[in-house]
Amino acid sequence: MSDKSNIFEYPGDHVDVSWDKRLCIHVGECGRADGPLFTGGRDPWCDPNVAGSAAEVAEVCERCPTGALTYLRKDGGEVERAPARNQVVVSNDGPLYFTGDLQIAGAAQDMGGVRFRAALCRCGRSANKPFCDNSHRAASDGVEPFHDAGAVGSTGDASITEGGPLEVKRVPNGPLLVNGSFTIVTGAGRVAWRGTRHALCRCGASNNKPFCDGSHKAAGFVAE
Repeated sequence: MSDKSNIFEYPGDHVDVSWDKRLCIHVGECGRADGPLFTGGRDPWCDPNVAGSAAEVAEVCERCPTGALTYLRKDGGEVERAPARNQVVVSNDGPLYFTGDLQIAGAAQDMGGVRFRAALCRCGRSANKPFCDNSHRAASDGVEPFHDAGAVGSTGDASITEGGPLEVKRVPNGPLLVNGSFTIVTGAGRVAWRGTRHALCRCGASNNKPFCDGSHKAAGFVAE
């Protein structure tokens, strides 16, 4: 195992696994997966050689919603591909979980996992913007943890053609601009909105979450 720029490598005979510490918010999809691939307290924590197959390793890594886990197959098997539908899940009291053919402005070249999976900050507090770092959970200096259950009122355009590239840009001191076909899913799991362009709140102050309503100006939100 090596650690270069917060990226940890776990080599295996048939597949290698990488963990990007900068992106991980400890959702736990890896540790709770059946089997011994990821075992807390073991050194190494991840051992691709004890999994059933390279395909099983790939499947578990692709469960990671932040892109922190990626893999490199050596057996010529299937590699990760973009799903047919670009999707944004507005999590309960948490980040925006993006999946799809993602093109995220501000992602470092070595953040390969966010090509298909990413957790983007919507509370305005992350020190790793545009990515979530779990700051929504923190309470300090009289500031309460971020609360929003992920409800969505608007329905958008149900007639869109799904798939294709999804571009995510940041407006300085403002929202995320999302361009391309995508679907928004509520925190309760309901498919709520479909469309091809929208500005999504990343300051945490909008009264029309997950959409921007200009509240970042009054809130004095500052971010690149």
